[in-house]
Amino acid sequence: MKEVKVKKKKKLYEGETKILYETDHEELLLLAFKDDVAGDGGKKGKVKGKGAVNNQVAAHLFKYLESYHVPTHFVGLHSDHAMVVRKLEMLPFVVVMHNVATGGLVKRSGSKEGQALEKPLLEFYRKEDKKYASQLEEKAVLEAGSVNEEELVAIERMALKINAVLKAFFQRRGLRLVNFRLEFGRYKAEKLVLADELSPDTCRLWDAETGEKYDPERLRKDAGKIEEAYEEVRRRVFSKPGAVAA
Repeated sequence: MKEVKVKKKKKLYEGETKILYETDHEELLLLAFKDDVAGDGGKKGKVKGKGAVNNQVAAHLFKYLESYHVPTHFVGLHSDHAMVVRKLEMLPFVVVMHNVATGGLVKRSGSKEGQALEKPLLEFYRKEDKKYASQLEEKAVLEAGSVNEEELVAIERMALKINAVLKAFFQRRGLRLVNFRLEFGRYKAEKLVLADELSPDTCRLWDAETGEKYDPERLRKDAGKIEEAYEEVRRRVFSKPGAVAA
C-alpha cells in the first residue's frame, strides 16, 4: 500500500482514540491513532500497539471497500499509526448497523443474545451520543438540515452495501460482524464519502465458532488479553480467506 508524505501541522481535534492534524496540503489531513482504549461504561486504559493495529486494519478495509466502488476519505498510509485522509465536511450523526442481537438491541427487539437478525438493522444517532441511548428517526435527521431526503437514501444504501461487503469479508475469516459504526462526510461540499475508521474500536467482532469477543468491551468486563484481541483481528484481516488457524 502506498505511503503518502505530508507535513504534520496544527492539531485540529483530539478525541479518546484519535488525533486529527492539518497538513501542508490544503485538502489533506493526518489522522493519527492512539493506543488509548475507551471502553463502554467509561473505563479507560492503554493497549500497546493498538493505534498501529487500528490504522492498518482501517486502511486495509477502506481499500477493500473502494474496490467495490464505495467512496472513502482514505488517501494512503503515512506511518504505522497514522493515515492521510481527505478533508471533509462531517455529518453530525453516526450510522450503526446491526447483524446480531446484543446489548440494548436484545431488549428493544425481543431477540435473544447472539441471535442473528432476519435482516440488517440500520439506526441513526447523534454523534455526541456516545452511548447511543437515543435513536434518531429519519424525520429528525432530515429536520437537522445536514442532509436532504435524496442524500439520506444514498447514505442508507451505502451503509447497507458496506455491511454486505464487510460481513462477507469477515465471515470468510471466521468472524461474525455483530454490529459496527459508520460516519460520513462531504468531499468538496458535494460527494458523500465514508469517513472516520473501520477497526476493532468501531466493529464488534465475535469468533464465528467460539463466540470469543474482539472489541473494547473486553476492557469493561476485565476479560483480559486485550492486546492479543486487537492483534488477532489484524491477523485475520490480513489473512487469506479461510486461513484462520493459529
